[in-house]
Amino acid sequence: MNDMDGAVWLHLGPLALREPLLLAVAVSALLVGLALWLGRRLAREAADPLDSSEPSSRLQGWLEAACSLMREAVAEVVAPGDVDRVLPFVGTLWLFLLIANLIGLVPGLSSPTRDLSVTAALALVVMVSVHVYGIRAAGLRRYLAHHLQPSPILLPFHLISELTRTLALAIRLFGNMMSLEMAAMLVLLVAGLLVPIPLLVLHVVEALVQAYIFGMLALIYIASALEIQSLPESPDHE
Repeated sequence: MNDMDGAVWLHLGPLALREPLLLAVAVSALLVGLALWLGRRLAREAADPLDSSEPSSRLQGWLEAACSLMREAVAEVVAPGDVDRVLPFVGTLWLFLLIANLIGLVPGLSSPTRDLSVTAALALVVMVSVHVYGIRAAGLRRYLAHHLQPSPILLPFHLISELTRTLALAIRLFGNMMSLEMAAMLVLLVAGLLVPIPLLVLHVVEALVQAYIFGMLALIYIASALEIQSLPESPDHE
């Protein structure tokens, strides 16, 4: 077995479930559980403010600050009327990537985003989401007609562009996270435990940067699809 694929943690008949897949599922389950728990807690505090505690208030403050930062980042790319439409998807993507990237700091675990199958799945989700947002905003007929402009001859090039940017999105995150963990491993082998703190700081910073960049690229792709609704329709399709 190739170590790059991750260790097999579970067998379901002929299927071998490896570490990256199970960790990605665990991160998704964690986010769903936290969303349900925090939603109920904040709703309870809103209904009875006297029952809220200081730690809970601090938690709410951190959550509101994080949501405000993500909202501001989304608002810089998409039109004001599209912020609330795009924020849930992009915000969830940022949170997932941040936690997935930071899992590599846990001894004995590796970031699931260092596995190409995980990053490819994320890139495919982004690709599908881009088209879903574009079709909802402009309508199926107008959205498809846009890919035939300025000439139907360019349709294959539009399709190739979709595939290449999706592939680049997957490989970019995979390559950066893989190289980060390999570099950290080599430094630890050479220097031992003399540089653990700088390595931890580097890992945290790189995890933040890679999550932000992946989410911003997805946001830019979605924004380009949403812009189709504001473009003048071709006379041939009026």
